[in-house]
Amino acid sequence: MKNVEILYEDDKIIAVNKPAGLAVQGGKGVKTSLDALLSQWFREEGKTGEPHLVHRLDKDTSGVLLVAKGRKEAARFSQLINDRKAVKQYVAVCAGRPPKNEGVIADELVIHGVSKKSETMYKLTAGGILTACGLEYSILELELGTGRMHQIRRHLAANGSPILGDDKYGDFSLNKKLKKEAGLKRLLLHASRLVIKDGYNLEITAKLPEYYEAYTNIIKKDI
Repeated sequence: MKNVEILYEDDKIIAVNKPAGLAVQGGKGVKTSLDALLSQWFREEGKTGEPHLVHRLDKDTSGVLLVAKGRKEAARFSQLINDRKAVKQYVAVCAGRPPKNEGVIADELVIHGVSKKSETMYKLTAGGILTACGLEYSILELELGTGRMHQIRRHLAANGSPILGDDKYGDFSLNKKLKKEAGLKRLLLHASRLVIKDGYNLEITAKLPEYYEAYTNIIKKDI
C-alpha cells in the first residue's frame, strides 16, 4: 500500500503504521481512507479473509494501528484492548511542562452528553526549548487506561500541556506562531507502541515520522 507501512502480519492480524492525515474510515468528504486501501490491498494480493479495524486513530494521529483478518478476530483483539491485555502507548510533544514528571490524568470526559470515567497515564521523558520562539516544551510518553474519543488530546489540553499542532483542543495562537516560525504543520501525537499479551507476547513499534525531528533533535535533557 502506498505510504502505509506494514509493521507486522500473521494469519490473524496486520499492524500498520498509519500516516498522519489519512482517515481510518470512509465517510462524507473523505476521499481516501485506510479501510478502503486495506480492502483494495487484500483483493490485489489475493489474501484470505477481510480486513476489520480493531481500534481507531484520529485522522491527524500517526502510528500503530491494528487490523484483524476477519470479524471474529477483530472482536477478540478489541476485547483484549478493552481488558488491557493489549497496551497502547503514545508519544506527544506538548507546550509547557506538566506539574509532575509522571502521573495519571483521571478527569471525566463528556461523551455524547454523558460524563465518562477516563484515565491517561503519562511520563515526562524530555524537556526542551524551541529556539525559533523560545517556547518550553515537553515530550511525554502516554498510555491509555480508557479509550474515549480524543482522550489524550483533551486530557493534556485541560491540564495545561496542549499537544503542539492540535487545531481542535490546543493553543491556536501558539500553533499559528509555530507554523510560521518553526514549520509546524502536523499534530505531534504518535501511536508509538502496541504490546499484545494473552499468549502473543508481541511488541509492535512505529518510529516517529520525520517531521518530529525539528523537536526531538534539539532537546535539552533537564528532567
